[in-house]
Amino acid sequence: MHSNHLLLEEPIRMASILEPSKSNFFPAMTKIVGTLGPRSRSVDVISGCLNAGMSVARFDFSWGDADYHQETLENLRTAIKKTRKLCAVMLDTVGPELQVVNKSGKAISLEVDGIVTLTPDQGQEASSQVLPINFDGLSKVVKKGDTIFIGQYLFTGSETTSVWLEVDEVKDEDVLCVIKNSTTLAGSLFTLHASQIHIDLPTLSAQDREVISTWGVENKIDFLSLSYTRHAEDVREAREFLSKLGDLSQTHIFAKIENVEGLTHFDEILQEADGIILSRGNLGIDLPPEKVFLFQKAAMHKCNMAGKPAVITRVVDSMTDNLRPTRAEATDVANAVLDGTDAILLGAETLRGLYPVECISIVGKICAESEKVFNQDLYFKKTVKFVGEPMTHLESIASTAVRAAIKVKASVIICFTSSGRAARLIAKYRPTMPVLSVVIPRLKTNQLKWSFSGAFEARQSLIVRGLFPMLADPRHPAESTNATNESVLKVALDHGKASGVVKSHDRVVVCQKVGDASVVKIIELED
Repeated sequence: MHSNHLLLEEPIRMASILEPSKSNFFPAMTKIVGTLGPRSRSVDVISGCLNAGMSVARFDFSWGDADYHQETLENLRTAIKKTRKLCAVMLDTVGPELQVVNKSGKAISLEVDGIVTLTPDQGQEASSQVLPINFDGLSKVVKKGDTIFIGQYLFTGSETTSVWLEVDEVKDEDVLCVIKNSTTLAGSLFTLHASQIHIDLPTLSAQDREVISTWGVENKIDFLSLSYTRHAEDVREAREFLSKLGDLSQTHIFAKIENVEGLTHFDEILQEADGIILSRGNLGIDLPPEKVFLFQKAAMHKCNMAGKPAVITRVVDSMTDNLRPTRAEATDVANAVLDGTDAILLGAETLRGLYPVECISIVGKICAESEKVFNQDLYFKKTVKFVGEPMTHLESIASTAVRAAIKVKASVIICFTSSGRAARLIAKYRPTMPVLSVVIPRLKTNQLKWSFSGAFEARQSLIVRGLFPMLADPRHPAESTNATNESVLKVALDHGKASGVVKSHDRVVVCQKVGDASVVKIIELED
């Protein structure tokens, strides 16, 4: 592969740049995760978010109690029924997050070159001189010259609500720091990040375990975002904890990489996790700014080759208060798509931002434009080469389906799957057309009652680029006869027609199991 190989296919014609963007049924193949909070928890706003393209709703337990989040979730369910758009639920743990305890909630102003003391004594009042914190081990792990960041939403670039401190002296349990920039800390919650320092706290805190085993189980969460994942062991522990909870044994664990420690063990973490969230906010301050694009590209590539979803955060910070992103942010979203990201995660932008719906809509449009010029051909070759030979049965079917679809210019790939794995593998080869993943429910029993699996599997594809799930009717056990397979296919095609993805004379590639054999077939639609 030559380094001068253009990332984009063919010279981009200026004419296509000047044409207005077309609206599509699938606004973009890249998915959008929205964090629901104060500005985005009414049925109306959530409905707007779903219509604009949000397919996963994130509940961040760093703030707000279970009742608050439950209320939001009930509103989400109402909005799903109202808009008829599927949406998955992600629970984000707090993890070993260090926080400043500001009981009075008063704003705290800090002056450059002044000294402020960080103390584990939470009985003290937060002030310009003293900041009480929720961790008593800080003095044992930092030394003179170390860097500490504190803020409501750490350093976004245009951020004036964060402070950068340099450790000056450690006195017993207190840490005295020199203030490097003047700022006013305002708001209820300030997180503290000690750059490149190992904080000896469990990845799943007692509070996290409590929330998962109550709120998480009650609501059968689809995804667990494991904050501050530092080792593969963290993921294994979380998996063991979930499997003991019965109902959550199918929940997918996304390892959230937030510091250098997580990057150091990235390969092992990727093997254990179901997906990766690159928390660029924290990574961006744990590492020097010039390294940000590098870890993003390297991590994306590894996730893509493993066929596991990659999600990035902190893309349009400025939209928290503005109706338009900056030029740099718009370019950044596009580059993430060209790098191979599966989903874009919005935090503050939807949680407390003024324009949650517009934000999702704009991010979706940028993704759609970048997908048009994504160099699928090069990506496909790289992936096939990386997978190597002999290929597993499933990989071979998946790559064949995508190749056939591209060669015959199919408008959609329809994949029958019960676990969702086959559909995810097809998405791994990044076809240029949407993949309708028809999840065939399986009848299962726990000795007490019969139930159908399938809803979990369908929702879990809502974070994978290019995958659009639909549940087949469980009254047709599709394994039984070919005739029922045909009827399910007809339903899928009707769905495709109704949504405008498929029209007459289009070609469609179908991937399904018939008996023990996997079949890839090309069908041409009549009028």
